[in-house]
Amino acid sequence: MAEKIYTIPVNDAFDKHSECPLCTMYKKLEDDALNFCMGPSYMEEDIRTETNDRGFCKSHMQMLLSMENKLGLALILKTHLDEQKKQALQEVKKGIKPKSLLKKAEDAPAGTWALKKNKECYLCDKINVMFPRYVDTVLHLYKKDPEFRKKFGSCKGFCQEHYGMLVLKAQEKLNKDELQAFFDLTSKLYTDNLQRLSDDLEWFSVKFDYRFKDEPWKNSKDAIERAVVKTSGIIASEQD
Repeated sequence: MAEKIYTIPVNDAFDKHSECPLCTMYKKLEDDALNFCMGPSYMEEDIRTETNDRGFCKSHMQMLLSMENKLGLALILKTHLDEQKKQALQEVKKGIKPKSLLKKAEDAPAGTWALKKNKECYLCDKINVMFPRYVDTVLHLYKKDPEFRKKFGSCKGFCQEHYGMLVLKAQEKLNKDELQAFFDLTSKLYTDNLQRLSDDLEWFSVKFDYRFKDEPWKNSKDAIERAVVKTSGIIASEQD
């Protein structure tokens, strides 16, 4: 099947042979979103309107803080705080009822507003628009492209979250026969590669025994980092 623009990121991720191709896709989307936010776009009025209102989750704020563009971050935070203050004052004016009278969330609007806003993130929203489309594309290629199906079948499996996501999404996209074959293959990839990583971690631990200090590391030197991807979907950089 000829590559189309929407299939390129999916094929690229599977070509990297990471512990989870979907994590690789997510990381690329995240890096692109961070660079977009901290590039010239932070001066664009429509982007600033969104960042002012929604802000950032803790994880993405830490990533923004680690980037070099401190002036851009300062400007984004300044106008975000100004918007937060304006919204907070509007909610505070609504007051609060005594504890004995609290029956609904609307009885404490300022607290409800604060907790709701704390869960919002401009970057998460931006990523989450695209990522489900990538998952759909994985299943579309699996169904329609024999070459991709081979690539899928030779990957190193998936993290726990994305294994579950693929299995559930397949119920919507594949017919009965396709679904069973996909489930069997994806589950085998998942469990077999959990065992592979478990073996790598075991050898990594054995290497700390002085009796094995001169033995080769085999594939275990980065076993911890790869296991973190597999269990938690945390990928600091693209895996080779």
